[in-house]
Amino acid sequence: MIKRLLLLAALVLGVNAAPLWAAQPPHLVFMIGEDEYHTWETLPEFAEKQLKVRGYRVTIVHADAADKNNFPGLVAALHEADLLFVSVRRRTPRKEQLDAVRAHLAAGKPVIGIRTASHGFAALPREKVTDPRLAVWPEFDPQVLGGHYTGHHRSDPKVKTETKVSAAPGAEGHAILKGFSADQLASTSVLYINAPLEKTATPLLIGAIPEKAPEPVAWTHTYGPKKARVFYTSLGGPDDFKNPAFRRLLVNSIGWALGK
Repeated sequence: MIKRLLLLAALVLGVNAAPLWAAQPPHLVFMIGEDEYHTWETLPEFAEKQLKVRGYRVTIVHADAADKNNFPGLVAALHEADLLFVSVRRRTPRKEQLDAVRAHLAAGKPVIGIRTASHGFAALPREKVTDPRLAVWPEFDPQVLGGHYTGHHRSDPKVKTETKVSAAPGAEGHAILKGFSADQLASTSVLYINAPLEKTATPLLIGAIPEKAPEPVAWTHTYGPKKARVFYTSLGGPDDFKNPAFRRLLVNSIGWALGK
């Protein structure tokens, strides 16, 4: 009865009634805490120009400037999140904050990881976390993302070495790769060493630099009994965000992770 009344009112007013009872658009939460790749600038801009215009609701959670391991507002945001986007490097969040990340995944909700997310919750080997209020998750990379980050290839800081990108064998038709060509993703970001991936991961993109073995630079994975969808890319430097193909990759990955 209520829907009929709303529809009648909408017809009288000459507006489309569908949004009156349609489900709210997906809520994306960005967790940002790194000091190297300027994602505290590039990701909010990406969200504003590429995601909000597509109807997504977006919440940006930055690490506290005075306490890099604290992400104020994260717990409350994740209660209502449909997807978590992680750009974090070697942070040890408050226990309740990392527990909220775990709960999000345990509920079967998707995660997107970019660049340093592969070592986002792993302290440096020489650092010991003794504060009981803080938590670590060094296994986040293999368990959730499906990778095995062990560092990156060295390069001359005065010379930008280009990583050539191609589709992994059999991945050409994947939904995440639609709308652009993999070779358009050539990147100046230093190539991460991620191989071998977990057997349960599905490689999508391969990166190659001269005289080094190729490395996977994007793949999908699932986590937990509820098979939470996960996408990760080791790309994500400032120059990558200037590339329309890279922005399309992220837009596609969010849609895929949400099952759209």
